[in-house]
Parts: sequence; C-alpha cells; structure tokens
Amino acid sequence: MDLAEIWRVMRRRWYVLLPGLLLTAALITGVYLLVPVEYRSQSTVTLLNSKKATVAFDGNPFLSTQASLTGMADGLARNLNSDDSKADLKAQGLTGVYEAKIADNAQGPFMWLSVTGTDPAAVLQSDKLFTAYAEKRLLEFQAQQSVTPEAMIRMATIVPPQKPEAQTKTRLQYLVMAAALGFVLSLVATFFVEARRRKADKPGRRKPVASDLEPPEDHGSGPGSGFDHGSDGSDDRFDDHTGAADPTATMALKVLPSSAFRSKAPK
Repeated sequence: MDLAEIWRVMRRRWYVLLPGLLLTAALITGVYLLVPVEYRSQSTVTLLNSKKATVAFDGNPFLSTQASLTGMADGLARNLNSDDSKADLKAQGLTGVYEAKIADNAQGPFMWLSVTGTDPAAVLQSDKLFTAYAEKRLLEFQAQQSVTPEAMIRMATIVPPQKPEAQTKTRLQYLVMAAALGFVLSLVATFFVEARRRKADKPGRRKPVASDLEPPEDHGSGPGSGFDHGSDGSDDRFDDHTGAADPTATMALKVLPSSAFRSKAPK
C-alpha cells in the first residue's frame, strides 16, 4: 500500500479518522494541563583548604588545593543525598526534589547543588536553604572528628542559587507520546473499518434459491410429443453438459396406422 492509497482510505473513512483526531487533541490538552512545568535552580560551591594549610600561600586558599578536597566533596555529596539529610531538609521547609553532586568536568572540588519543583519562588528559596545546609553539614562532619577550627575545610559559593529556569523536556516528551499514540490508534481504527467494509463488499458464491432446486416442467416427454428421448429420459437433442442442441439428433415423428388414412366406402 503506497501513500496515495493511504490518503484515499483516510478520505473515504473520514468519519472514523476525524473522531480519533479529536480524541487525540483532547488527550494532548489533558496532558498539557495535568503535567505541570518544572523549574530548576542551581548553585555551585567549592571546598577550600583550611586556614592552617594556607599559611605557606599567604592565606590564599585557591593556591593550596589538594586532591583530598575532591574526595571530601564526594563524601559530602553522598551525605547530603542520604535519607537523614532529606528528612532534616524537609523539616526546615525545603520543597521539591534536590540533588548534590560533583560538577561535571570539574578540575577541582566543585559541587552542584540543585533543586527542582513546580513553584519558581519556592524553588529559589529551597536552593538557598540547601546551599546553607551543605556548608553546615561540612562543618558538622569535621566537628564530629574533633577537628580544630583552624584546620577545618571551608566552603565557598562560586555561583549563588540562580533564577529558576523552566524544564520543558519531560512535558514535551509526554505531549509527543500522547500525540503519537492518538494518531496511531486513529489510523488503526480507520484501516480496520476499511478492511471490514471491503470484506463485506467482496462478491462471493451465489447461494441457490428455491426456484433453482425445482426440476423444470417436462413438456415433451409424453407419447406423441414428437421428440425422441433416450433410455434415461433425457432429450437427445440437447447436450447433457452444455444444454446446446445436438445437430445430429433427429426428430421422431409419430407414425399413424394405415387404417387412419383408409376411406370408408358407403354401403
């Protein structure tokens, strides 16, 4: 089936395709209304060496970065994503879904702290809360190990929580899926009706009627009819298979007795 035939079927069965397309439009509208737009805010922080470790660099923490800080950043991210931290942040008023991880292609102990939700204002406020909580957890982490304040790793905010941006990818995926599903189902229903209608219109073997089953009346089988019949009662003038007249067949005439032509003399 080529494109021209598909188009002809769609035009011929428009009364099936049109309701399907209307239902597809309704499905897309429902997905558009039910799936909200999500917003995301993100901040970037980095871990800095302690004041004690930067004495040799005149107190500049960016000149004394060490590989151990990257390991500390990974451990902090895992702690922030734990169930205990989630419960603590929720109790403090954080809404939405948050994530802490090492920044992609990072050349040092850089971390991304992001929050996703449907309310832009709440997302921005939650990201600020999350960034402050991350620094607090870093200090608590070290205090549990009895680290002196001068030797504690510090945190600095490189990029503060940004204005939430709309994340339309998920919503767009659902809309495309709804449109594709509705259109495919509409085409399936259209060609199903077309196939059923063609099957119904296809000519088949004619069923015999009562008149076909009754034997024809025999008008020339009796004596004196003038036709010669075979021993099985069939007419020799017609072919048994084709019904055509047999040119070699002869007509048998009734022979009258000679007495029928003898004149009677008057007495």
